[in-house]
Amino acid sequence: MTFPSAASSTTPIVSALPVDDPAAAPRRPGTAVTATRAVALGCVLALVVLGLAWELWLAPTGRGTLALKVVPLLLPLAGLWRLRLSTYRALSLFVWLYVAEGVVRAMGDPAPGRWLALAQTLLCLLLFAVCAAHVRWRLRAGRGA
Repeated sequence: MTFPSAASSTTPIVSALPVDDPAAAPRRPGTAVTATRAVALGCVLALVVLGLAWELWLAPTGRGTLALKVVPLLLPLAGLWRLRLSTYRALSLFVWLYVAEGVVRAMGDPAPGRWLALAQTLLCLLLFAVCAAHVRWRLRAGRGA
């Protein structure tokens, strides 16, 4: 049994690739996915700005070393921008640490810190809802439903 060689083929290999096939082109994210990415990026950046302003200017505690709490929030930015599903899943779990801090500090801090803690908690809850919606829509689109 002999197999035909690639050199004996009369059809070029390049023509076998679909050029104008829309299924072969990379799929663009839908409007819901794009909107959730924008809101998630906005929430994370707002949490970074809020954390820095809170710990350095608005209601500082100590020497401002608690401002380092925003450093972990910088890590998921690249994954959010690139629409990495694992980043959205991890961030939806990770954000609960900031919710817990916001609730604890809202109950125990005096007035300026209390309002900042409530703002942090609300931003985190919005971020969780957006990440959960993003994951749900992406998984539903992946199943083709």
